[in-house]
Amino acid sequence: MGSRKRITVALVGLVVLVLAGWLIRDIGTDDATVPSSPGTSSGAVPGADAGLDVRPLSELPGQARETWSLIEKGGPYPYPRNDGTSFQNREKLLPAQKSGYYREYTVPTPGSSDRGARRLVTGAEKELFYTGDHYASFVVVDPTR
Repeated sequence: MGSRKRITVALVGLVVLVLAGWLIRDIGTDDATVPSSPGTSSGAVPGADAGLDVRPLSELPGQARETWSLIEKGGPYPYPRNDGTSFQNREKLLPAQKSGYYREYTVPTPGSSDRGARRLVTGAEKELFYTGDHYASFVVVDPTR
């Protein structure tokens, strides 16, 4: 085998190894897509088994990260009459739970003269959901990313 042929074979082999490593790493670290059984700890994002897309908090608008920070601190909230109140899930887009399970918080919308359409909704089991369209759709939020 010629020297050029050996180099070509080596480069193709290297590319195949890199791609295989990349795929294995992605499959092994995507815990959000692995549903966990109740009472187990798989490291999955709470709420990931709701059948909704999972998005990192870092991909949401900056105001969502600010609101999450306020939630973690326990306030104060910009709309104290509304923030932290029970979310009824009337649209039935989140998993069915007893009344009072979910709480909602305003994610301010720049330029809006009112609360706007964006909300973070928390669940009693540490779930975090985001809606940018006033409850027409939700995503599960991974606050660790």
